Amino acid sequence: MATISTADFKNGMGLKIKDKIYTIVEFQHVKPGKGGAFVRYKIRDLKSGRVIDQTCNAGTKFENVQLITREMQYLYNDGAAYYFMDPETFEQIPVDTSFIGDNAVWFKENDTCQLLYADTDLIGVQPPMFIEAEITETDPGFKGDTVQGGTKPATIETGALVQVPMYLNQGEVIKVDTRTGKFVSRV
Repeated sequence: MATISTADFKNGMGLKIKDKIYTIVEFQHVKPGKGGAFVRYKIRDLKSGRVIDQTCNAGTKFENVQLITREMQYLYNDGAAYYFMDPETFEQIPVDTSFIGDNAVWFKENDTCQLLYADTDLIGVQPPMFIEAEITETDPGFKGDTVQGGTKPATIETGALVQVPMYLNQGEVIKVDTRTGKFVSRV
C-alpha cells in the first residue's frame, strides 16, 4: 500500500491505522512559536462511525486507502444475502444480511444504493437518502387530527416503523429520510 505524509492530507481521504479504516474529517497544521510543527486531525471510523481526535508530528507517515463509492441497484434479498446490480456491467453482487445490519429496513427493490469500497474490500452499504414507500399499517386518521400536529406510528412497505402525522392513512405513499428515519412529506 502507498504511504502518505501529513502534508498530503485532504478531507475525505482514507487512512489505515492499526488495521482499521478511517476517513479524515478535518485537519489543521500547527506551527507553534516554540518546538516542532504538529498536525491536529479528526478521523471517522468507517465501521462504527465514531469520530476520534488525534495529534501527531508533522511529516508522520500513514497508509493510504483509496475509497471508492459505486452506485448500485438493489434487486432483492433471499434471506441470506442482499443482491445488488452494477447498472453498467449488470454484474450482481451478493452482500451478507448481517453486513447490512440496521439499514435493511430502508432497501426497496430497484432503488439506487451506494456501496463503499476501501481498495477492493466492501466496507459499507448506504441506502438512498430518501425513499418513497406506502403505509401498510397504521391507525385510521379522523377529522380534526391536523390541528394539534401529533404523530402516530406507521409501518411502511419495507417493514420500518415511522412516526407520521395523524391525518395519514393506510395505503398512502410517503417520503422518508433514511438517515434519521423520519417522515418528510406525503407523495
